[in-house]
Amino acid sequence: MAVSHRILHIGGTAAEACVVRDALLGSPGDVFELGWVETLSDGLQQLAAHQVGALLLSLGPPDGVGIDGLAQLRLAAPAIPIVVLGPDETDEIATRVVAAGAHQYLVLRRLDSYWLPRTLRHAIERQSSEEAILVQREDARLALDSIGDALISADLSGRVVYLNRIAETMTGWSRAEAAGQPINDVMQLVEGDTRETATCPAQEPTTSSGAHLVSTYVLLRRDGSESTIECVAAPARDRLGLTIGTTLVLRDVSATRATAARVSYLASHDILTGLPNRLLLGDRLARALSLARRHERRLAVLFLDIDRFKHINDSLGHLLGDELLRSVARTVSMCVRSSDTVSRQGGDEFVVVLSELDHVEQAGKGAQNIMDALAHPHHMAGLELHVSVSVGISVYPDDGDDAETLLTRADMALYHAKDEGRDCYRFFESHLNMRAVERQSIEASLHRALARREFELVFQPKIHLKTNAIIGVEALIRWRHPERGLIAPAQFVSIAEDCGLIKPIGFWVVREACRQARTWQTAGVPPIPIAVNISAIEFRHEGFLLNLADVLRETGIDPRQLEIELTESALMAHVDHANSVMHSLKALGVRIAIDDFGTGWSSLSYLRHFPIDALKIDKSFVQEMAVGSDSASIVRAVIAMGKSLEHRVIAEGVETAAQLAFLQDEGCDEAQGFYLSRPVGADECARLLRRGHLPHLPTNSLAAADLPGAPPADGYFQENAQSR
Repeated sequence: MAVSHRILHIGGTAAEACVVRDALLGSPGDVFELGWVETLSDGLQQLAAHQVGALLLSLGPPDGVGIDGLAQLRLAAPAIPIVVLGPDETDEIATRVVAAGAHQYLVLRRLDSYWLPRTLRHAIERQSSEEAILVQREDARLALDSIGDALISADLSGRVVYLNRIAETMTGWSRAEAAGQPINDVMQLVEGDTRETATCPAQEPTTSSGAHLVSTYVLLRRDGSESTIECVAAPARDRLGLTIGTTLVLRDVSATRATAARVSYLASHDILTGLPNRLLLGDRLARALSLARRHERRLAVLFLDIDRFKHINDSLGHLLGDELLRSVARTVSMCVRSSDTVSRQGGDEFVVVLSELDHVEQAGKGAQNIMDALAHPHHMAGLELHVSVSVGISVYPDDGDDAETLLTRADMALYHAKDEGRDCYRFFESHLNMRAVERQSIEASLHRALARREFELVFQPKIHLKTNAIIGVEALIRWRHPERGLIAPAQFVSIAEDCGLIKPIGFWVVREACRQARTWQTAGVPPIPIAVNISAIEFRHEGFLLNLADVLRETGIDPRQLEIELTESALMAHVDHANSVMHSLKALGVRIAIDDFGTGWSSLSYLRHFPIDALKIDKSFVQEMAVGSDSASIVRAVIAMGKSLEHRVIAEGVETAAQLAFLQDEGCDEAQGFYLSRPVGADECARLLRRGHLPHLPTNSLAAADLPGAPPADGYFQENAQSR
């Protein structure tokens, strides 16, 4: 079946157009519809108006149609083949027109009904084939770009021929940039474990089927980023089956590997802190023990927990408690070597494995370093938390040669540290069972101590920092054991709290302090405020207010002469209850002070509404302060806060003249501490109260009775004694 082709002839003369027409009309086979225009501009108009299968272009006048005209036609109709007709037979002209985009160059005078139709048919068929190939290539490119894997082709010399879109993204090279580049430059691979440069799979031996085995590498992107890939390579062959290069398929498995790693991580690590959990600790400890045996070295297991963490969790909430646990985990981890292990066992318990030690003393030094680091303030949610930890230590091979024994004995040593007053470390000792018996002995002795009147009070004066006059005392309990001698509160108060004896002991302290105040007044000693520390357990006891009212009525002292000292944690644990009890205390006329201020977690909004009279700066800040230090800033802030809230500010733990001078310069109201006076017995305290000031401190002309908060000489408090 004959095919019709529309041909447009541009340029030349009418005679030349007739030659062309005769050659086409005389051709057997395909039908050619011929149109002729004399000028290039007319030809461009025809191209715009009609569909044309091929162009014949005569070089020369009348419109200056030449090589430049050929270029214009190529721009106007890039998909239409062009055959150029010319008078010259030289190869130079033919080469130029073909280079400019013509399909072929024919000499006008040699046109005949065979060569011209044949040339036009070939040009049209070739153009159609090229367009089909372009369509196929575009379809193939779209298909390759749509797959999820990267594909890179290289020739036999190892230079890149093609990248799909995923490969561009994965390598950071565009197709244009990568073309002709060595494949090792475009696809830089390293071994994941050793980080050594890996050989490209295109250069490795293949399997019997011609494909490479799937291999895993780290691919270095052009910008330096990395991804984990799986790669397989296969030879690329032509139609005859000859190898012409290599095709590589790359798959990014970073996300898959990350997910697997995450699952493995969660199975072996604590979710909250990221530390190894019990499972991983067991493995790490077993390996550390194996190394210790092989190298004949020591190993230490440290079992630690946060002192009174439950109070933090209960008063501030679990979110802040969790943040504190994370802060502790970070701090402890920074205190050990990379070869050591820090693990969270649950709650506030942590285990540290110190591996390959030379001496037992290194374990104690490591524990002390951890305690010192954790003693620094933990800042979170606008609060500054101060915590301490207790640490128990067991050592291989002294205390055991397997993980379970070492962990158990470190735990026993931890409880030993708690019995010693917390905030310390203790090594496991073979006689710890004896310590448990001793604790039971102390507890039994405590039950008898009240009945046997073994407790006694000592009194530490407070001075006014403008006059150095004594304006109050704090009552402190001591236990004079018939066999052990004088026992400080730190040695028995925690046991009393644990066994439920703190309430009757605390009630005895309040009653005895009020009785002593009355005894002094009867003996002619000027009345003065007396402070008593109340534990959180006593404060929350439902009979606390009733018992206090009975004591005041029984002893007959002015209620304003009694000052109750409460810790921040006692107030914040149950805010509503605390506020209610404090208002009841104020209704009785009793003063209220917050003890150890700055170490707890009180909210300023509560402080503003709590009916308190004084803030006591914790002794740790006073003893650590120096001009410019953080502690000094805290002291200044508490003093300023006290003044703004119209509360008295009392500094405790003053032990040097420099500390006293600093507090005076900053405008602190009152102070107590060993530099001023150690706690003294009732008789010695009476002599100091009669004197009105401490003998080693100067006084000015302002009388003690004129001081804010001090009683007048007749023994009764003025109505504004509670205010500033």
